[in-house]
Amino acid sequence: MAVNGNATQNGHHARATVLDIQQRRAEAGKLLSGITSVGDSSRFRGPQSGKPLAKSFAHYLSSETKLRKPSRLKEAGRLLKNKPDIISVAGGLPPSDNFPIENITFNFKNPNLEETNGSLSGDESHLSATLGKYDTKDGGADYDLSIALNYSQTTGGPQLTRFLTEHSELVLHPPYADWKILLTTGSTGTFETLVRAYLDKERRDSVLTEAYNYSTVLETMRPQGIKVFGVAADDDGLSPSNFDEILSSWDETARGARKPHILYIIPTGQNPTGSTQSIERRREVYAVAQKHDILIIEDDPYYFLQLGPYEKGGSVAEEPQTPEDFIASLVPSYVSIDVDGRVIRIDSASKVLAPGSRLGWVIGSEEILQNYIRVAELSNQVTNGFSQIIVWKLLETWGHEGYFKWLAKIRKDYTQRRNVLLDILDNHLPKDLVSWVPPSGGMFVWLKLDHSRHPDFPKRSLEEIELEIFEEAINQGVLFARGSWFRAEPDTPVESIFFRLSFSTATKEQLTKAVQRLSAAIHKSFGL
Repeated sequence: MAVNGNATQNGHHARATVLDIQQRRAEAGKLLSGITSVGDSSRFRGPQSGKPLAKSFAHYLSSETKLRKPSRLKEAGRLLKNKPDIISVAGGLPPSDNFPIENITFNFKNPNLEETNGSLSGDESHLSATLGKYDTKDGGADYDLSIALNYSQTTGGPQLTRFLTEHSELVLHPPYADWKILLTTGSTGTFETLVRAYLDKERRDSVLTEAYNYSTVLETMRPQGIKVFGVAADDDGLSPSNFDEILSSWDETARGARKPHILYIIPTGQNPTGSTQSIERRREVYAVAQKHDILIIEDDPYYFLQLGPYEKGGSVAEEPQTPEDFIASLVPSYVSIDVDGRVIRIDSASKVLAPGSRLGWVIGSEEILQNYIRVAELSNQVTNGFSQIIVWKLLETWGHEGYFKWLAKIRKDYTQRRNVLLDILDNHLPKDLVSWVPPSGGMFVWLKLDHSRHPDFPKRSLEEIELEIFEEAINQGVLFARGSWFRAEPDTPVESIFFRLSFSTATKEQLTKAVQRLSAAIHKSFGL
């Protein structure tokens, strides 16, 4: 899976390093900000000279977004930028003295220590941090609870925005100049906001996605009247030839929808299939998007869970020791090859820190994110202040190098978990009836059943057979996800039977019992 990240990145523009970030911060000095400060990521990017500006995609805005104007109260808050002495009586901000929480102390893991026999070695296996209400005033800190727990801008606060902008620059190295990030309330809320911003039921808009995709995303679009059409995929992900064929032969009358202008994809550890697109595949898909002027929504929560090759009973390879080597081991994001600014990348803390934080960030061109703000600032607004300040303190304490060590550590853990499940599948499932491809990313294994060998096929539908096995598995004491739940076009006939199994949480003992019970359900359904 490893590729040379620098070799696949954009032209002659040098990639920033952790040392570059540290020097840039030293030169910038203290980050001064207050209540309702704007987290403008353009303040924290490195030099972008020589890069082109993103293209405009304003012609795809929904009628709702075209009618939206900036929130007057939010805009008033922006006037406080760089004016620390201004007295504001414009907003209804509660006084921080009335916040009942005076401080928060929390402990967290130290990513700089190696694990030995399941436990961290050394006397400093955990770190500790305390956040006070008035740290900026009393201790000269950049951020405190009086700021985090009050109202803030939809962009998110500048403190966490700075770290995640630097992180995005280190990993993604976008090849156009006017890219930005915004903090969000997580991937699902981000996608729903993008649907409202760029898709229109009255316009008969539609979206393309992999033939099997994350069910929550599909369920987000359908009630809003947005039609979804599936693109064929193979072991390397979405098929660029089928993507092009669908768009080139689009018939609005037959399809009942306009030609799509958005492709939604999960390119890394695809949910539910577990496939990861190679850099060559991503370039081919991107070229088709350019040909047909398509926006790409890249939902990539599993990006740092790019898993190595699987060998039964084999050991897990050691992770790279430097940030640069770790980044180079990753297949580059679509953002890294996006010379047009047509990619909107959804990032999330859910798989690498904690899903309960409800914290994520979106990366795109300044124009696209400005329109995103128009929708978000009058709906879910911004990530809650507790999550912002705790995640900020965690990441600032770790530093960029520590965060990359943490990402490498959890990637190794997920690789081990995947290998455990694959070994169990190989030992307990009937391989003449069930097949699978070792997932190259994420947290799922995608099983395919040979329905042609079922005694009731073709007298019964595949959906009926799938349901029978599902219900019998529950009777046996195991729950998995039915493949039909993930179909982009649920009204078309089911052509194959799939099941999705997760290896992210269950223990080895639990996984063994789960697979044995699934095997029993399959045997019973097939009359074996």
